[in-house]
Amino acid sequence: MDLEAFELVVLRRPKQTRDYDEPTLGRIQREHLAYHASLRESGQVVTNGPVTDQPDESLRGFTFYRTGSLQEARRLAQADPAVQAGRLEIEVMTWYCPPGTMVSAGRAVTL
Repeated sequence: MDLEAFELVVLRRPKQTRDYDEPTLGRIQREHLAYHASLRESGQVVTNGPVTDQPDESLRGFTFYRTGSLQEARRLAQADPAVQAGRLEIEVMTWYCPPGTMVSAGRAVTL
């Protein structure tokens, strides 16, 4: 079966997070969102977003990268301001799907 590969980053809340005041938490979240928007605009991220109603509350979201390298996806994910601030941790893996089924900005993503 022909499959397309993406780098999947799972975002989790660490067991122990650093404490920040509310203004700092707001700034970290704004920077986190802006960082992911810039990665989507550059084409390095296909799509991303948070999850709700998950049985494991540490699970916060998913990011689907299209860098061609787990190392590059890891490097980009580690540069996320929320990861840098210790608010999120990452798990990086390869994810496969049938060709043409991953859609970004109204178009199918292909190699």
